Amino acid sequence: MINFTVGPVQSPGEVLAIGAEQVPYFRTAEFSSVMLENERLMLKFAGAPEGSRAVFITGSGTASMEAAAMNLLTPEDRALVVNGGSFGARFCKICEIHGIPHDEIKLETGKALTIDDLSNAETRRRGEGKSAYSAFLVNKHETSTGVHYDMRLISDFCKENDLLLIVDNISSFLCDDFDMAALGADVMITGSQKALACPPGVSVIVLSPRALERVTRNDPKCLYFDLKDALANQVRGQTPFTPAVGTLLQIHARLKAIDAAGGVAAEVAKAKRMAVYFRSKIADLPLEIVSERLSNAVTPLHPTNGMSAFDIFLKLKNEHGIWICPNGGDLKDKVFRVGHMGCLTEADYDSLVNALKAVLGYVRNE
Repeated sequence: MINFTVGPVQSPGEVLAIGAEQVPYFRTAEFSSVMLENERLMLKFAGAPEGSRAVFITGSGTASMEAAAMNLLTPEDRALVVNGGSFGARFCKICEIHGIPHDEIKLETGKALTIDDLSNAETRRRGEGKSAYSAFLVNKHETSTGVHYDMRLISDFCKENDLLLIVDNISSFLCDDFDMAALGADVMITGSQKALACPPGVSVIVLSPRALERVTRNDPKCLYFDLKDALANQVRGQTPFTPAVGTLLQIHARLKAIDAAGGVAAEVAKAKRMAVYFRSKIADLPLEIVSERLSNAVTPLHPTNGMSAFDIFLKLKNEHGIWICPNGGDLKDKVFRVGHMGCLTEADYDSLVNALKAVLGYVRNE
């Protein structure tokens, strides 16, 4: 099988080799050293401001989305949430569950966020000359539709209104540029199974000094997701509870390999190269890119020949040994996605394009 999904993605050899080893005991100086270097490199790759910290949660990206909201926001806040798909809706659901007042900017499938969307939301709530909001929650890349939001636009809005900026960067990390310090972002969330190209099961929360101050003064009603506990343990390179030890060792190997091979810039350049290559190869196929603003991470496609997107996923899987990423809900038969992260080559994309031509019944008119 060749894996073009948006996670888990294909892993490089050094990650696979660690996965074949016995998992070691972790309450040791050696594992602490690994975890401290993991934090250092995550802060570096996120462009985190001085004084920031990172914690590693044994749980998917959604676990860290929920942990961030629980630890930084309270019923005294009001959050503005961008909802352009299933992951934006997830942030809304988290706020609802935890009693965090919020409004959403609801976007149609594939639509980019605009300054008018932000201005209209603020106008609806503004009073007494100041923002009605204290926090802004956004999935930098709405993975379900492939829309890549303009972080400079969001950053300027949050700085102007002094909003805490919480960013789910799960599928865009290492695929598109992101600099916490430059953007004034307070939280960045990512996961092990995307461009880090490790097995799923670990997510990472990077916290700015302003976010850390909020964590210190808030008292979430939870045990496992209490970030004060996680931060206190990470000082010594440990976690409060038994973590996904093997995956954290794989993350360590991957972070070191990225650092040695040119860092974030080289990873972003590779994702862009794969995305551009694939998109150029499908230009003549009956497929429409549905996003107004694309990430390097994913190409979202709608079949224009009447075929079901989910049927295309099944045929590629069952008849050609290729995984692409289907959608659920209203998008199940409308949009499938092709990822550009992980250990993939141009030859792999040639195989995918040939399989797509067969599935779509493509015949070129000479």
